[in-house]
Amino acid sequence: MQTSDILLRDLDSDGILRLTLNDVGRRNALSEAMLAELGAALTEAGNDPAVRVVVLAANGPAFCAGHDLKEMTAGRADADRGRVYFTSVMALCSGVMQSIVTCPKPVIAEVTGIATAAGCQLVASCDLAIAADTARFSTPGVHIGLFCSTPMVALSRNVAGKHAMEMLLTGDMTAAARAAEIGLVNHVVAPEDLQAATMAMARKVASKSSMTLATGKRAFYAQREMSLPDAYAYASAVMVDNMLARDAEEGIAAFIEKRSPQWQDA
Repeated sequence: MQTSDILLRDLDSDGILRLTLNDVGRRNALSEAMLAELGAALTEAGNDPAVRVVVLAANGPAFCAGHDLKEMTAGRADADRGRVYFTSVMALCSGVMQSIVTCPKPVIAEVTGIATAAGCQLVASCDLAIAADTARFSTPGVHIGLFCSTPMVALSRNVAGKHAMEMLLTGDMTAAARAAEIGLVNHVVAPEDLQAATMAMARKVASKSSMTLATGKRAFYAQREMSLPDAYAYASAVMVDNMLARDAEEGIAAFIEKRSPQWQDA
């Protein structure tokens, strides 16, 4: 498993891949280099049968401070004042966020410190999130004249509209407990318990059939963009295909026979 200086990779014997943001000096900002590393790691994880669950963690006091604004500002020196450069960076970032959703492996955020702007977007894009009670979240673009429009996409798909708009319009910090109340994170624990709690969740998920998890994750994100009749038609077709899979046959048989299933991930 390849590791870089800014993104550490560690795959354990349970098939849990920890991707740890490690650009501490820049508060784990989503620089072009970080986005490229993260996107490549997610693609690799999605294609690696040894990986069952991905945990996205971070070193240092910040989970992720969002885009590297110094790097972004340098783009203004171009003749077009940065339009082409900004467009490229936004496309790269949006692609990484979507790769979390399209990755067939569940992705769990383990959040310490602050997660702001695109860092908050990163948390919202993950399938599950567990935060330390000291973690804080915000979409603070309004403070600097830059509405957090791309973070808004992930945020508004995770929390109710008025809660999302409050974060976006005020730019205020949201405490971890409040983030759990509005659905941005699943659980909040003491900082010293964070890694253990996240890995316990990861191991629980990793114990399931990877075929079933991939089927369910893909269906979850597809159906929520559909009308109610279309969603039921789509989900019913997914259920039929799932019922014909070997792991569904094995799982149902194991339930009836009161034994543990032996997954083939097929």
